[in-house]
Amino acid sequence: MPRIGAIFQPAFPPERFRSVVESAEEAGVPELWLWEDCFRESAFAAASAALAWTDRLKVGIGIAPMPLRNVALTAMEIATVERLFPGRIIPGVGHGVLDWMGQVGARVASPLTLMREYVPALRSLLAGDEVTTDGRYVRLDRVRLDWPPATAPAVLAAGEGPKTLHLTGEVADGTIIPAGASTDRIAASAETVAGGWSAAGRDGAPEIVVFLVAGFGGDEARERAIADLRAWNPNADASLVATGGVDDVVATVQRYAAAGATSVILQPAQDEPDLEGFSARVGEVATLIG
Repeated sequence: MPRIGAIFQPAFPPERFRSVVESAEEAGVPELWLWEDCFRESAFAAASAALAWTDRLKVGIGIAPMPLRNVALTAMEIATVERLFPGRIIPGVGHGVLDWMGQVGARVASPLTLMREYVPALRSLLAGDEVTTDGRYVRLDRVRLDWPPATAPAVLAAGEGPKTLHLTGEVADGTIIPAGASTDRIAASAETVAGGWSAAGRDGAPEIVVFLVAGFGGDEARERAIADLRAWNPNADASLVATGGVDDVVATVQRYAAAGATSVILQPAQDEPDLEGFSARVGEVATLIG
């Protein structure tokens, strides 16, 4: 069965965060995920606060944009949080929204090249290695973390298109797939990621983390979920959300797990009126999934 989590969207102000975090911990939500969307909230500051407020909750970052952050800085952030709260941070990186990267002068001509250079360097730094590399975008000269994690956390990378998905399989420990994918697409994406993993000669299997827009309740909850999905993709199929009662959402989660998802992270609508209640329902889903 997949791991279950919830998302705190940065559409909500930071002052809403603590109540949602504490509700998630109380409800038994295993994982709470954050986004570093421009120009809203810092992922690592929020993650540190959430971990300090709780004892069991894991915090995922899905994602921190690579163009916005020097890889050494990202490694320092992850290593610091991991040493403060061992085993409770799940770091993820990605291309970032290209228009936003352009607004801050960080857009790169080849996001695939950046990922190919960035993720291996990040994983090596977190492993405590000294890294020297002179790539197109990532340049390090004998860089080693003074305080690497005792155990390096798995580094995930986000992907949607076939080339990116294949690359995440080659260089990352797992892949984050944004909301709006059908189960058929998840199955095809998982196969593409596995192809990259195999091509790189790696042992084991990659994680496949799927974000899924969800709403607990009747027609109003369903309409909010569909509207949230279509805010990013106006042509998105209305079937690509998980809505209804807890049992209905569990059934949808199970379909995504059967398609290849190892984690299903439930995403509330940007106008969800009861974030704490959403967390409580996600906790129930996690209990039923087992």
